[in-house]
Amino acid sequence: MIDTVRKPTLIVGGTGKTGRRLADRLTAQSLPVRIGSRSGTPPFDWENNTTWEPALDGVGAVYISYYPDLAVPGAAEAVGAFANLAVERGVRRLVLLSGRGETEAQRAEEMLKSSGADWTILRCAWFAQNFSESFLLDPLLAGEVALPVGNVGEPFVDAEDIADAAVTVLTRQGHIGQLYELTGPRLLSFADAVAAIGKAAGRNIGFKQISHAEFAAAIATHALPAEFAWLLNELFTEVLDGRNEVLADGVERVLGRAPRDFSAYAIETAATGIWSN
Repeated sequence: MIDTVRKPTLIVGGTGKTGRRLADRLTAQSLPVRIGSRSGTPPFDWENNTTWEPALDGVGAVYISYYPDLAVPGAAEAVGAFANLAVERGVRRLVLLSGRGETEAQRAEEMLKSSGADWTILRCAWFAQNFSESFLLDPLLAGEVALPVGNVGEPFVDAEDIADAAVTVLTRQGHIGQLYELTGPRLLSFADAVAAIGKAAGRNIGFKQISHAEFAAAIATHALPAEFAWLLNELFTEVLDGRNEVLADGVERVLGRAPRDFSAYAIETAATGIWSN
């Protein structure tokens, strides 16, 4: 029997987009979970490594997501230190949420591998849920999304698929030592995605390409944490340069089915009324 079934799974970032969904799925299967967050019991804080060992006590596996993103400086070192500690404490089964096309994320992957853990990596495309559960929600409600990105295709992946994949690799045999690239089934530009959301929501929502300088100025007007502001700039100046304009088969490999299409996400999410103003 896999340790995940007998002992709690520590979900680092258990209140985030994928962690919350993973927790719900494991709980629905009557599998024990421990939420790794500053408000968790015991609390977990990436910036306070004295919280790491108590959070690891007695767990069978860990799902690792790093806030705000593995792309930020220092994330790889933190993940490496945490993975080493987990293995030292006898928690070998580690699943890392990673990002495509991010140099720092791939450094974190290598640190995870070198820890001696029984690792699995979920390397993900841009989350569809960034349009409904993150910084793009307010612009959508305002009727215009302005970003420094042109006709670059992104295979937006649904967080529901990521959570399904995480459950599978944590609870079933055969996934140790595997790296899965999770993407949606097709490439869309950000303008395409905004248009799909507008259609699903029954609203006229525009998309405007702006310069990087304009974007940086817009970010500065919001009271964002410095690392989150840095991350947004990094993603739109480095990662969204076309390097990820390719589909991957990770969802099919893990789940044996096609990934959810962005239009299905848009229609289902629009039905909640979140994009209605």
